[in-house]
Amino acid sequence: MRAQDRLLPELHRSVFHDDAYVDCGPFAGDPDGFVNFAQTLLGDMIASQHGIMQAHISVTGKRASGEVYFIAQHRIVEDEVEKDLFVAGRYIDEYEDRGAGWKILKRREVIDWARTDPATDSFLGQMTLTLGGRHGADFSEQRNWPV
Repeated sequence: MRAQDRLLPELHRSVFHDDAYVDCGPFAGDPDGFVNFAQTLLGDMIASQHGIMQAHISVTGKRASGEVYFIAQHRIVEDEVEKDLFVAGRYIDEYEDRGAGWKILKRREVIDWARTDPATDSFLGQMTLTLGGRHGADFSEQRNWPV
């Protein structure tokens, strides 16, 4: 999720096996296609944040199955107005460890609910805050601490 929200395609791609299959609804196919789709879709938004919640993972040897809940917030622009799109759902996954660590082999995104609300965060302009960045500009990547 960090790779998606910070728009880091190489990191994003690294969590999938080369022969993985990903189905998120508007895209279904190989991991390269999925990463390109997701990075482009999210890159057109002002910001996004995906939170991972409870997870149920069953491991059998070097294979595992999982159901992972998520809620995602996306800052979008519709008709020149900023809005917040919230999407909640689950990742139904198959994982495999082929000797170089666990990676996703199959993923289907299941959406349980979504809503769009007007953006109402005017408090951000009323105080000094560290705001998130993308494409390598986030504080977590720069860590420019004051001297």
